[in-house]
Amino acid sequence: MPFSKGEKWRAIAEDFAMICGFPNCVGAIDGKHIVIQAPANSGSMYYNFKGSYSIVLLAMVDARYRFLMVDVGAYGKSSDGGTLSLSAFSRALRNNTLGLPSDKPLPGTDRAMPYVFVVDEAFPLRANMMRPYPGLNLASEQRVFNYHLSTAWRMVECAFGILASQWRVYRKSLGVSPETAEKVVKATCILHNYIRGHSEEEDPSTLSFMPPESSPGMQCVGQVGSNRASQEALAVRDRFTSYFSSPIGRASWQNVQNES
Repeated sequence: MPFSKGEKWRAIAEDFAMICGFPNCVGAIDGKHIVIQAPANSGSMYYNFKGSYSIVLLAMVDARYRFLMVDVGAYGKSSDGGTLSLSAFSRALRNNTLGLPSDKPLPGTDRAMPYVFVVDEAFPLRANMMRPYPGLNLASEQRVFNYHLSTAWRMVECAFGILASQWRVYRKSLGVSPETAEKVVKATCILHNYIRGHSEEEDPSTLSFMPPESSPGMQCVGQVGSNRASQEALAVRDRFTSYFSSPIGRASWQNVQNES
């Protein structure tokens, strides 16, 4: 799956803004353990923190549940910190070779903001990678930001759920070698995109799929990156937070909530 560039990124961002209400978003990222049988003579390399053997699937999807990038094959034990940093996607992001468009102001504003990917709390916060605010005692603006982010991020969870429902191989551990398992996962992701490209259904409520965590062959990953964030990353998240609570960026449900 070649990385998108230029106008393709802008089209992806327009979809996230229209469908999820999150402007300047160019992808939702998450990872899953793909459970496999214990490989011969592999020691603990494939043994993960959940007590099973696995390879890791790191994926980025668009707002229409299509895989934009998959990185498959990391050892199950490497999910704690190494999966993201060692991926081709992370290297391209660090080296500025993804071809992301230049910074663009959020709708109705005049301050340029970077294009970003949305992730959950297992991933690091970066200037172009937004994760939710941690903790329970959050300010109202922070809770609003977390809601907007989760609305966009759930697209990758929906994609995993569709994948687990369509392909029976994910309903139990893969009884093949890690090399073959990697090919199987890549093939199902490509076929998933083909099906999505020929389907008119885009509303997840109309689709039949199981939550990925309920599929025995697919498990959540642990921490995949450091929690240390730069001042730039914190500032970008704060600007998104202020935007979503401003009259320009406020969603309709926020207006109803305030009136009640």
